[in-house]
Amino acid sequence: MGQLAQSTLAVPTSRIRELAEIAFRMDGVLKLYFGESNQPTPDYIKQAAKNALDNGYTFYTENAGLLSLREALASYYQRLQGVTLDPRREIVVTASGVQALNVTIRCTLDPGDEALVLTPAWPNGASIVAMSNARPIEIAHVLRHGRYEIDWDALEANVTARTKLLVYTSPSNPLGWTATLQDQQRLLDFARRHHLWLLADEVYDRLWYGTTPGDATLGDPVPSILRLATRDDAVIVVQSFSKAWCMTGWRIGWIITRADLAAKATQLNEFIISHAPSFTQKAAEAALEHGEPEIRSMLTSLKANRDFCLSALATMPRLTTPSPDGAFYLFPKVEGLTDSFAFCRRLLEETRVGLAPGVAFGAGGEGSIRICYAADRSVLAPAMERLGRYLLS
Repeated sequence: MGQLAQSTLAVPTSRIRELAEIAFRMDGVLKLYFGESNQPTPDYIKQAAKNALDNGYTFYTENAGLLSLREALASYYQRLQGVTLDPRREIVVTASGVQALNVTIRCTLDPGDEALVLTPAWPNGASIVAMSNARPIEIAHVLRHGRYEIDWDALEANVTARTKLLVYTSPSNPLGWTATLQDQQRLLDFARRHHLWLLADEVYDRLWYGTTPGDATLGDPVPSILRLATRDDAVIVVQSFSKAWCMTGWRIGWIITRADLAAKATQLNEFIISHAPSFTQKAAEAALEHGEPEIRSMLTSLKANRDFCLSALATMPRLTTPSPDGAFYLFPKVEGLTDSFAFCRRLLEETRVGLAPGVAFGAGGEGSIRICYAADRSVLAPAMERLGRYLLS
């Protein structure tokens, strides 16, 4: 009798998706559990996709993606990050940020290897490590003085001869934590010292509010780890068009990495997805060319939503809510909470407010709840009111 692979059995069910499946059977739910804006994809991107279809972009492309998109990405990084990239050797287009994680993790880990994963984090990174017959070692951020920080001692204590990869997300889902330049340099030095691949999930890099007055104009990207790394460093950046350009359903992302890994990722693309859809690649080019005004307008709304929710949460009992530097999440810690999934399920069933349980995000997540504030105020306002009443009950 056939048996399921042990590597697949080691992958836990998404607790976010588990809660969402309950919500799908209910009417009138205020949905704040998924990580996406409720704003539709801008019209200029949709029009670019229609034009691409009309112009015949319905055939295979290179496994690495259209050269025109890779060149547009190289120009984007030169303009916004001051980083010079070779579009032919260092950039690979993928069918989503998830697939970017998938192919790069497959390129860096053998069965039995270990990967250090900074958590709480979106669970897909650790799950893909497990799917690769490797072992994710979760290193929880610590909360000090109202801000999450990397536990450097725990990182050092968990490096073994089998450790091959370090994964972090900045800005973070679910924390909103954003690595400082000092954090980035220490992570890079750590990876160099222990001969590790350093994988930076920078999907939320445009959703950043700055950390001190005057350090950034709203809409500027978080400084990428690529600014500090040399092109010979074992550094990988995974990215996506989903968040900043409101393209979650389009499934298109990219990888920037050392030339040898980019070449292997390009080869593996053939056996995983072949390539991202050709017409969505043309839409992505339009996003890069015309998207700046839309991004900056969205950031203004997101910052207002963040501040609105922070003010509401500050009045509620039992909550400690660090103010995030980026992304579009709040991660309140609930005093005395030991089962965040049960809490969120009861909240959903009794108030029709859908939040994500902190346990879904790995080590350090239990006892917290995640709120996605990339929603209309008409959703956020009643959700905050119902959450407050629930906490008082």
